[in-house]
Amino acid sequence: MFTVINPTTGQPLYQKPLLTPDEMEHKIQASFEAWQLWRQRSFKERADVLIRVARMMRESVDMLAMPMTEEMGKPIKEARAEVLKAAWCAEHYAEHAEEYLSAKTLPSDASHSYVQHLPLGPVLGVLPWNAPFWLAFRFCAPALMAGNTCLMKHDPHVPGCAEAIAGLFTQAGVPENIMQNLPLQTPDVEAAIRHPRVQAVSFTGSGKAGGIVASIAASEIKPSVLELGGSDPAIVLADADLEAAADAIALSRIINAGQSCIAAKRIIVEESVHDGFVDKLKLRLEKLQMGDPKEETTDIGPIARKDLRDNLDRQVRQTLDAGAQCLLGGKVPDREGFFYPVTLLTGVTNGMLACQEETFGPIAVVLKAADADEALRIANDTEYGLAASVWTETKRGESIAREIMAGQVVVNGIVKTDPRLPSGGIKRSGFGRELGPHGIMEFVNTQQVWVGPKTE
Repeated sequence: MFTVINPTTGQPLYQKPLLTPDEMEHKIQASFEAWQLWRQRSFKERADVLIRVARMMRESVDMLAMPMTEEMGKPIKEARAEVLKAAWCAEHYAEHAEEYLSAKTLPSDASHSYVQHLPLGPVLGVLPWNAPFWLAFRFCAPALMAGNTCLMKHDPHVPGCAEAIAGLFTQAGVPENIMQNLPLQTPDVEAAIRHPRVQAVSFTGSGKAGGIVASIAASEIKPSVLELGGSDPAIVLADADLEAAADAIALSRIINAGQSCIAAKRIIVEESVHDGFVDKLKLRLEKLQMGDPKEETTDIGPIARKDLRDNLDRQVRQTLDAGAQCLLGGKVPDREGFFYPVTLLTGVTNGMLACQEETFGPIAVVLKAADADEALRIANDTEYGLAASVWTETKRGESIAREIMAGQVVVNGIVKTDPRLPSGGIKRSGFGRELGPHGIMEFVNTQQVWVGPKTE
């Protein structure tokens, strides 16, 4: 059984059953059998299914948002927004998948030669807890529209969310077994990856777990996409709009209580504007309300688990011991649940722990750089390469973007995921891409077709 702990109270919420090996085998076989029919469906027929599911999400926002708030502590207003974003993802691929996967004619010595994009079969999605609906649809919407079927192994801390997602497909009356929930314990995931009916794996989570998933998939000669952690830089240069930068960076750092891979984690500010920017950032952060995530006025809910909260506290304490200064927060509050306050650290250098490890919580870390060149050097001095932002004059920002070692760079804006644009990392932040036209191409057979006779 999964035992779910409410992070707001620290008390057990409920228990959910696990799949037995026989039940897992049945579900995977059912996914394969469903694929045999689903792959024959037209793009319009597949799109009709996703549009139906998206409509149900939009009609049931409050009901679907609540499991996120209860199971992992997402503030209710953010949970509602996540449900709507997941619906948008389904709608986007319903509208654009046929265009993204259209056959491409390529000249050769054939009478006609082209590439077409065909489904692979059942795809396994191994998903984390921090954005249960969005990450599920980021995985399943393109995979389903490409003609694959989906097996969702969600995080054990959000089984209610997983049931709700799978239930949407059942309630919508879509073809049976195209999207199934696999409530597995972590040790059982290897058997699912190795199952001969599973053709590919999508994983979002930590670098350590991603390495294990990738190695298992590779040993079975199966493609995988990994979206792993980040220590994302936000570079603020002297010619930046400091007010706009402070607004965006504060928001980026505290969405979902800072539990986001693409949050601004290392804020690198040019020396001449450092102090003024820190004042603006502090002003915004200290206004945020920490509290019960079910309350509309709450900006910061609890950290999802006690061990994660304790790790944040360790990272902050060790960074302070190394010489950083704490302007806000920095101490575990004396209250029930797994709360950690919005924290602002300055005087940080890139060798301190808060820069060397991913900080998955509402901890804003500010570093000082002498100039743009040093800011760029600091930004790239990390084992991660997920996302980054730069605040400066537009053309200069675009030039700097080319020098930043990350899969996604935003100039004068907030880093976010968008179904229209590809997302993913380099280095220890993973490989492959999700979303946009690139994401749907990850789990297809890019098949070359040569039609004779040969031409001279």
